[in-house]
Amino acid sequence: MKVIFMGTPEFAVPCLERLITDGHDVMLAVTQADKPKGRGYTLTPPPVKLCALSHGIPVYQPATFKNNPEALEKLASCGADVAIVVAYGRILPQAALDIPRYGCINVHASLLPKYRGAAPIQWAVLHGETESGVTTMQMDAGLDTGDMLLTRRCAIPPEMTAGELHDLLSREGAEALSDTLKALEAGTLKPVKQEGESCYAPMLSRELSVMDWECPAQALHNQVRGLNPWPSASTRLGGKILKVHRSRVGESTKAIPGTVVKHNPFTVACGGGTTLELLEVQAEGGKRMAGADFLRGRPVEIGRVLPD
Repeated sequence: MKVIFMGTPEFAVPCLERLITDGHDVMLAVTQADKPKGRGYTLTPPPVKLCALSHGIPVYQPATFKNNPEALEKLASCGADVAIVVAYGRILPQAALDIPRYGCINVHASLLPKYRGAAPIQWAVLHGETESGVTTMQMDAGLDTGDMLLTRRCAIPPEMTAGELHDLLSREGAEALSDTLKALEAGTLKPVKQEGESCYAPMLSRELSVMDWECPAQALHNQVRGLNPWPSASTRLGGKILKVHRSRVGESTKAIPGTVVKHNPFTVACGGGTTLELLEVQAEGGKRMAGADFLRGRPVEIGRVLPD
């Protein structure tokens, strides 16, 4: 099939590569603009652009498609059968959705209709979900509200981080996309209306990082997992930020929430008589390390209450 691919981050790359492997003619890759990154603010192309260029695929980086006849004409000039949209990060107007012969198909990292929005992977982990997946969807003008095409499900183990789930769903998305286009070509796709409970998954912010030790350990453990790798759950120790990258729910305790109750593993009391083991931490300006190793280099007395 003649395909326009629209995507930006690393999550979308396996889908683009699968289109190429499956023999589709990817005529154009549409992605967001290069952005400054790192301490030197070096202008850096998005992963989809790098992937596309490595395969000799033309790249287009419009600021928007809304009220942009030139951008719409660029899409129309491809004569594509379908546009595939994977974490593109821009809302497409109906005029853009109507251009390809079969419209636009989105690969979304949740089991729709749950977790519509920008950060479905992270919010599924933050909420302690035990199952997630990917959904291919016929796009409409709404926010992830189009008819569902195919779904692939996967379990979320108790210790899995959002970063690990991201990598898993990225691969599952490529498989779901491949199956969807095969069904489209065979004429066997059966779109299904979204029904049932829905929720919104907004973009993450650093305001979500602060750990409230009055919360039960399981909720804090989900916070640590869901904010790994960014923006990371954190508390304060000695007036400085201490990030928590890995954790595990510990044994019960009678200590007040926030109290350091054990050194090996580094364990803190939480709400409801629970505890959380801080398995991997990072001091402000320091490197990530095991919680026990951190305490050997910076003693924290039993009974100390966080944050302090």
